[in-house]
Formats: sequence, structure tokens, C-alpha cells
Amino acid sequence: MKIDCVKPVVLVISAILVLICTLSPLQAQEAPSLQSGDFVAICGDSITEQKLYSMYIENYLLMCQPATNLRTVQAGWGGEQAVNFVGRMEHDVLTLGPTVATTCYGMNDGGYSPMTPEKAQRYRDSQRAIVKKFKDKGVRLVVVGSPGCVDSDTFRNNPAEAAMYNKTLSELRDIAREVAGEENVAFANVYDPMIDVMAKAKAKYGKSYHLGGGDGVHPSFNGHLVMAYAFLKAMGCNGNIGTITVDLKSNEAKATEGHKILSVSGGAVEIESTRYPFCFFGDSTKPESTRGILEFLPFNEELNRFRLVAANLKEDGKYKLTWGGVVRHYSGAELAKGINLAAEFLDNPFSESFSRCQEAIAKQQNFETALTKVLLHEIPNYRRYLPEEKETLDQIVDKLAQKDKEMAAASASSVKPVTHTLKIELIE
Repeated sequence: MKIDCVKPVVLVISAILVLICTLSPLQAQEAPSLQSGDFVAICGDSITEQKLYSMYIENYLLMCQPATNLRTVQAGWGGEQAVNFVGRMEHDVLTLGPTVATTCYGMNDGGYSPMTPEKAQRYRDSQRAIVKKFKDKGVRLVVVGSPGCVDSDTFRNNPAEAAMYNKTLSELRDIAREVAGEENVAFANVYDPMIDVMAKAKAKYGKSYHLGGGDGVHPSFNGHLVMAYAFLKAMGCNGNIGTITVDLKSNEAKATEGHKILSVSGGAVEIESTRYPFCFFGDSTKPESTRGILEFLPFNEELNRFRLVAANLKEDGKYKLTWGGVVRHYSGAELAKGINLAAEFLDNPFSESFSRCQEAIAKQQNFETALTKVLLHEIPNYRRYLPEEKETLDQIVDKLAQKDKEMAAASASSVKPVTHTLKIELIE
């Protein structure tokens, strides 16, 4: 009997092609992630120029260390649309040589009014042009961010107007996602978590608790934490800060990378850490705090896991855990399963050092506003009118880039080892 081998082969090939076609571009490639030595350019409009979510991103990259030797530059410009960035990105950002870039446009692109085909096309074309320019200059990882949302109560103090503009922003989100997919780059969905967290936070704290800022457009500390969360996830950060494992019976402990056990005695474990958990501050009931939204945003669960696991405890025993002067109580079973210290102890031994590092980062990013909006931005005009000074202008650009590099190095060097003690005591 003659066997037809062609038909089975055709069927297999067809099945493979169908499978490939069902995968999005990002599913078909390895998930994007930061690499050691990456230089991240954080680009956007006035919300970026607020230097809050950009500061939180840099806080995370330097202190939580998803990869080593990371560096950032903040390049926000108030009032900007994506089309404006296309025209300035060459001399304001690309001249610095980033290997990773994030963008967050749309708030101004929507015109604070209902969507029109013209707005949609201009935004789409501009986003494509931005991605192409980044790719052409060798930027390895591009993250196209969606716009966030406006506040449902404080935007024009009119919920109906807020609903109208959030519909526009959601349509821009869809375009940003489509462009990212078409261009095979990463996408940061800023809009959806902001909408979700805003609704839940207002349900708890009341309508006056704004996530989109007092003006309804520019978020306070709370909204910027949501934005940072979206971008850090899109950059592939896995959230593993570290794990401390303690065996009270053998009086031994071990730690993962970034943490070193100095001593173990009587349930007390002294540790030196060069990798920090992300820290949160302020009155939880206020928008100016990063704490109040944590129960509605999986930041600690997905990006900030600093775990303590204790072995050889009484499963039904009750234990007192002391860390940095703060006391919490847990069952033996809970400690054996493991707890997330970053979530359980918002006030912790890292808080002071974290704040000090954040101050250095804020100083750096304040300089970068002048760097990208004035100093580098005006260089093309000087080149136009003083072509004979090309060599001098090249030297100025190099010196400005070096100055920014030095300030970034100062931010990085502010991350000092923290010595801290965890103490576990059986109370009953």
C-alpha cells in the first residue's frame, strides 16, 4: 500500500503557522528585561517632568537592583505631545547614548477633548516615528507607555468631563499598545492600573482622595507610584529583592545575593545588605503618600519581595519578630511559609538610607531638566549659526554628558550597605 506522506507534513506545518500567527510579537520573542550596565532614558511630557515616577524608577534601579550598574536620565518636557518629541529626541536624548528608553505620551495628545481620526493618526504616526528613531540609534529595549488617566473628580471638577477624557485616553492607550506590538517592542499599560487603583482608593478614602492630582492631570506621589509600577514591570523587573532563611534549631542562617549574614545568635540574625527593598513614606490617607494605595496595587507582591523564612519552629507557636525597632507577631506556620518584610514593615532599617539616596537622585534629575530642555536642546541652534565652532560645540556636548554621568555616579554611590538585625522570639 502506498502511503501519502505529504498530507501529514502539510498539516503539521499548517498547525505551526497557526500557532505562530496567534502569538503577539512580544509573545514570540524573549520577554524584555534590563541588562547590567543599561542606561535608561525616561521620556515624556509634564507628568514626566514632575520627576516623581522617574525618581521612583531610578530609586528602584539603583537600590533594588534588578540588574547591576544601571543608570537613568529624565527627559520630560511640559506640554509636550509625541509629535514634539520626535523633533527633539535626537539632540536632547539620543546624543547621550541610552540603551533603554521609556516614553509616556498621550495626556496632551488627546487635546482634552473627544477623540478624532486626525488626533488618532497623528499619535500613531508619532509613536511609530519615535520607536523607529530609537531603534535606528541602537536602543536595545524600547518601552512604549500609554497615557495614564485623569482624576474622576478633580479633573475640571466635573465627573462627566473626566469620563469623556478618560475615554479619549483609553483610545490612545490602545494605539500605543498596537504600535508596540507592530514594532515588536515592550508596552507599559499605565492607564488600566491607574483607573483601577483610583476607583478602589476613592471607595476607601473618599472622592477628595485624588490619584490624578489636584488639577486632575498631574498625579501626586500616589499616582506616580502606579506609573513607576507599570514601567518597571514592562522593563522585566522580577521583584526578587532577597530571601533570608533562618534555622533556629541549628542556629544558622543564609541569604541570597545582595545580603550577607554577619552573625546568628539566640534567634537574632545580623545582616549586611547592599540591595534595598523599596520603601514607602507619608500619611496613608493623603495623596502625597506612597503608602495609601499599596493595598490596591500589587507593587510589593510583584516588585518588592524581601522574604524571611524560618525553619524548625513550633507550627502552632506564637512568635515575636523584631526588625529595626518595630515588632510584629506571627505564627510558626506563617514564618515557615515566609513573610515579605518589605510589605509587613513599612518602617524599617532601610528607610533612612533610602530617603538619603532619593535626595541624591532628585538632585540629579533636577539637573537633567536643564540638561535636556536647555543645554542640549539649544546646541542645534549654535551649530546652525556657528558652524565654524563645531569642535568646540562637540566638546561642550561631551562635557555635559560627562557631567550627567558624574551626577548619576553620585546617585549610585549614595547606596551604602545597611546593617540590620532580625530577631525571632517564641512567646507562647
